[in-house]
Amino acid sequence: MPETGFLETLNGFFGGTLTTLIGAFTGRLMWHSGEVKLGNRKFFGKELLWEIPVAIGMAIIGEAIASYWGLGQPVRTGLVATLAYLGPRGAEALLTAWFCRKR
Repeated sequence: MPETGFLETLNGFFGGTLTTLIGAFTGRLMWHSGEVKLGNRKFFGKELLWEIPVAIGMAIIGEAIASYWGLGQPVRTGLVATLAYLGPRGAEALLTAWFCRKR
């Protein structure tokens, strides 16, 4: 019996779309938990609701980048989770640094 990883198992159960959303929500939850740990937020505060559109938006952006680069699963989900953790500001800082290095 071939061994499968965690993301391959999720893909088998839920499919790629839901696995990508799970990755995006996990990334945002990791960031949110860090803010809670620093005392900047309550865990179940109203800020948690604002993480939903950020997670979905970062999932869409991550999927587009993964498609452009021709990445497959599970790398695709890992990219989405990473971008979701960074969020819009982190992604902007990453892109700015990359573009400045290219010049």
